[in-house]
Amino acid sequence: MLRWLLIVLVMGSGQWAQAQGTKADYERSEKFRERTANKVFRRWVAPQWFSKGDKFWYRVQTGASTFEFIAVDAIQGQREVAFDHAALAKALSERTNSKLEPHKLPFDVIRLSDDLATVDFNHGGQTLRFEKATSTLRETTEKVEPAKSEAEDRRPRRRSPREPSAYEPRDARSPDGKWVAFVKDHRVGVRPASGGEAIELTTDASEEDSYNWTPFYWSPDSRKLVALRTKRGDKHIVHFVESSPKDQLQPKLHSFDYLKPGDRIPEPKPHLFDIEQRREIQVSDELFRTPWLNHPDIEWSPDSSRFLHVYNQRGHQVLRVIAVNAQTGAAQAIVNEESTTFIDYAHKQYLQLLPETDELIWMSERSGWNHLYLIDSQTGAVKNSMTSGEWVVRQVDHVDVEARQVWFRASGLFPEQDPYYVHFCRVNFDGTGFTRLTSSDGTYGVQFSPDRRFLVGIYSRVDLPNVSELRRCSDGTVICELERADSTELLKTGWQTPERFTAKGRDGKTDIYGVIIRPTTFDASKSYPVIEHIYAGPHAAFVPKAFIDSSTMQTIAELGFIVVQIDGMGTSHRSKAFHDVAAKNLGDSGFPDRILWMKAAARKYPQLDLTRVGIYGGSAGGQSSTRALLAFGDFYKVAVSDCGCHDNRMDKIWWNELWMGWPIGPHYDEQSNVTQAHRLQGKLLLVVGEMDRNVDPTSTMQVVNALIKADKDFDLLVVPGGGHGIAESPYGQRRRKDFFVRHLLGVEPRSR
Repeated sequence: MLRWLLIVLVMGSGQWAQAQGTKADYERSEKFRERTANKVFRRWVAPQWFSKGDKFWYRVQTGASTFEFIAVDAIQGQREVAFDHAALAKALSERTNSKLEPHKLPFDVIRLSDDLATVDFNHGGQTLRFEKATSTLRETTEKVEPAKSEAEDRRPRRRSPREPSAYEPRDARSPDGKWVAFVKDHRVGVRPASGGEAIELTTDASEEDSYNWTPFYWSPDSRKLVALRTKRGDKHIVHFVESSPKDQLQPKLHSFDYLKPGDRIPEPKPHLFDIEQRREIQVSDELFRTPWLNHPDIEWSPDSSRFLHVYNQRGHQVLRVIAVNAQTGAAQAIVNEESTTFIDYAHKQYLQLLPETDELIWMSERSGWNHLYLIDSQTGAVKNSMTSGEWVVRQVDHVDVEARQVWFRASGLFPEQDPYYVHFCRVNFDGTGFTRLTSSDGTYGVQFSPDRRFLVGIYSRVDLPNVSELRRCSDGTVICELERADSTELLKTGWQTPERFTAKGRDGKTDIYGVIIRPTTFDASKSYPVIEHIYAGPHAAFVPKAFIDSSTMQTIAELGFIVVQIDGMGTSHRSKAFHDVAAKNLGDSGFPDRILWMKAAARKYPQLDLTRVGIYGGSAGGQSSTRALLAFGDFYKVAVSDCGCHDNRMDKIWWNELWMGWPIGPHYDEQSNVTQAHRLQGKLLLVVGEMDRNVDPTSTMQVVNALIKADKDFDLLVVPGGGHGIAESPYGQRRRKDFFVRHLLGVEPRSR
């Protein structure tokens, strides 16, 4: 009787609560990845190009443990099986006195002759050659090595900003080999490389304002030297206790330097020296008074007449390319980028100097969209925009100086497609010759042939498995389709295709994009609580665009939920106005757009029960998920927040000052989850690893303190020895699932 009473009490949307969150649901959730693994075939193509660059081969998976080799003539657009797999398996079986199956051949790499008449492979310590005409094997001497293929779909690694003290000095020898620059007692000097008396170039440096960690930048003619003098900043030491170390009984104290917003930071500035006259040439710092803490990259002109460096002003509202005259020290802003909000230097900055033509390529959002510009590097005049329109450049991949072309990635090129899909393009320096190298309805990864005449593009969507194409780079036309992924076996598991869904945002006109993920047991006649996975960091967009056959969101859905993910305003890869919503406003997290999106989805799909909405996220998502219950507790009912940067003054300096600005203002306090903790509604689980080096663990504990002071009920999980993202550990995931089952489904986890 009590059990039925419980079910009555947790009714949602006028329907009985479903028998969800049971032992069977948990078992299905926990085994979901295992059940769906290796069920999609013909998914990947990694071309191995012949030396002439007009043919390639690849090995493709055709079943759970079967493969075949394919040869492609890029000129003719002909795709064929590279050799008779059955005949080769028979010949190799006879040679090795073993039984081999045609599509389970014991090698991964082959070498085909240009006429495809022979195929070489390594096996059993030998290199063997298969003659296709006679189906015979013989030994050959040249070992088969994997062909080198440029994988253009890999993003270059981005360094997080580092303090100047983290850099080691560069080679100090002058280009002509005559001089060696050095630092002694915080000051700069040079000495003859062949020996002799040293020359001191500075006398006024000190420990507080030192050259100790400078890289040296010699002019090409060896007559001038640039060194960086750095005014010391603060040390901000964060301490935490490791309660349960593996190597001893007693706890350990850990400490590390961790600058936070508002701290006094190191200020590196370039200083110019004339070696022949043994003196410093004074350079006014009027154009670079408050530098961000990174070392500026110094580039000398080939004729040694000047050097250039990029100045990123603290607060990230000014970004300049500054040229300094090597004779007079006069500084000029060749490029002056200013914003009333922020300049995303970490993700949308690109500079390519073209010294032979006195030009530079520059990336900017000055038009309201992220684009490339060709600039006269002597005068700073914009010669032309290289790209333009209501779409964005995502990344520069290759600059061909001889052909005067830029190869790059873009999003938003096709109005009929999702604006986040990545496509590949090429354009001439003067803005002509714009060519879309990819165009199919999906997001792309691309691998170019060594000579860039051809590309193999693989595109997909969350609702479309991979499709591989061979395209011609001259005009982007499709030469032939190589593979279309086969998901038949995946669908047999009951896997539900994620649904792309679009709704209008807070302004009533901007499209907001997201995905809907349903459980494999989905029943359209029933209602389901909704759980949002949130990450609203302004540095990117986060809704999956490419095909994925398994995800954490799906494992949560298996317990009886509909899981959604949304990119609200304030995230990246759209217009500057869309991005600027985050400026000094991280507490917003796009919630007005997210809530409207879910309401629109529920109007179309009444199975979404918006009286039972949960939310979870980690790091910036931990901040946002807690914020949901503080600022929008009338909509969100349950939150699980992992390692949240709950107060932006407590988190790392470079990420937070970029979006929240500097100096520290009252908006930091207003948007803190600590100062807003008294507004908590709903059920909250805070998770934190005691050894988190990414986000100071005390950021979570200060929220805990504020909640206690406000006499609020909440749950807390502190994981001994845990680091950043500890909620993604098996234990953390289980506790997160339990919390949602208990408070959204109204049943005790695994209770049936």
